[in-house]
Amino acid sequence: MEFTKIASELVVGYVALLFTTKILGKTQITQITAFDFISALVLGELVGNALYDKNIGIPQILFSIALWGALIYITEFTTQKKKKSRAILEGKPTLVIAQGKILRDKMKENKLDINQLQHLLRSKGAFSIREVEYAILETDGTVSVLKKSPYELPTRQDHQMPEQLVTLPVTLIIDGEVIWDNLKEFGFSKEWLKNQIQSFGAKEYKDVLYAEWQEGKGIHVQTF
Repeated sequence: MEFTKIASELVVGYVALLFTTKILGKTQITQITAFDFISALVLGELVGNALYDKNIGIPQILFSIALWGALIYITEFTTQKKKKSRAILEGKPTLVIAQGKILRDKMKENKLDINQLQHLLRSKGAFSIREVEYAILETDGTVSVLKKSPYELPTRQDHQMPEQLVTLPVTLIIDGEVIWDNLKEFGFSKEWLKNQIQSFGAKEYKDVLYAEWQEGKGIHVQTF
C-alpha cells in the first residue's frame, strides 16, 4: 500500500506540476529572475517533500501546488500590467561597466566584487576587462557584454579595418510607456519622439511595443 500511495502521489504531482508550468509560462523554466528560480524550486519541493510525509495526501499536494502556482501567476500578471512593480518584483538590469570603466558604486549596490565580475565576463568570452566597453548585470545574475570595437569577433584588427565608435542602445518605449528618464538623459524632446514613432505608423505612444535609439543607427520602432 505504501508503494501504491507514493506512486499515486507522484503521478498526481507530476501532472499538477506539468499543468502549472504550462500556465505560468517559459519564465519559470528559463528562470529570468532570482524570484523565478526560487519559485520554481519551491514548486518542485512541494511535491518532493510531500511524498515522504505520511500525513500529507493527494488533496494537500494539489492544494499546495494550486496555491503556490496562483501566487506566482498573480505576481507575473502584476508585473505585466503594472510597469512600476517590475523593479520591485523582478529587479532591473544594472550597468556595471560603462565606456570601459568599472562602476564601483553599482557593483557595491549589487554585492558584486571584481573576481565575480571577471568570472561573469569570462563566461561571455571576455578574458580581460580592457576588452569590454559595456557590461550589464542582468536580473538572473548573468552579465551581458558589449566589447570594444577592436575585440569584436572576427576582430577588426585582423582585417586591418578602422575602429568604430561603440555605443549602447537606449530604450525609449516599452509596452506603450515612454521611459522619460532615458529620453531626458539623451536630450530628446517629446515632439522628436512623437515624430519618430509616427514615421513608423504609430499615432500614439501606446501603439508602440518597443522603441530604442542608438547613435549612428537612429531609432528602431516596433508597434503592437
